[in-house]
Amino acid sequence: MSLEKQLNLLKQIDNCFLALNGKKLPSPLGVLDRYLWLHEKAPYSILAQGGEEDPYFIYANNYALSCFKYSLDEILSLPAKLSAAEENRPKRKLLFDKVAREGIVYNYNGDRVDKYQNTFRINDTIVWQLEENDGEVWGQGALFWSKEKERPRLVYRI
Repeated sequence: MSLEKQLNLLKQIDNCFLALNGKKLPSPLGVLDRYLWLHEKAPYSILAQGGEEDPYFIYANNYALSCFKYSLDEILSLPAKLSAAEENRPKRKLLFDKVAREGIVYNYNGDRVDKYQNTFRINDTIVWQLEENDGEVWGQGALFWSKEKERPRLVYRI
């Protein structure tokens, strides 16, 4: 997937976040290309999966790739459920069921696995529906922090 397509998809993910949250994904003021910053330099993960019954990842920023230890091509060919160990998949499914009912879910914490089956924790996760203007769901977006308390100064832009 070209960088241009990734940034366009990220813009759609951000617009869905704004529609449900009232704020855009956090970024510092003064960034010249906000979407390039979110894609390449954000200190938190941004992921999205498609809206199919058994979805694959459709987007991952650089931070998410570093957490999961996959290349972009690898993660885009990965069924999203494989981001959690088998014993954690029921909890992950409950999260996405709740997102389907409520549109957005805040403060989820859980364990995920990387390419090598090493477990890592996701913190303060926000998961939201990716919807067209007519309400048709085309996926889910997620933002998570890999460090429990450390947060840089970022502002929410509208």
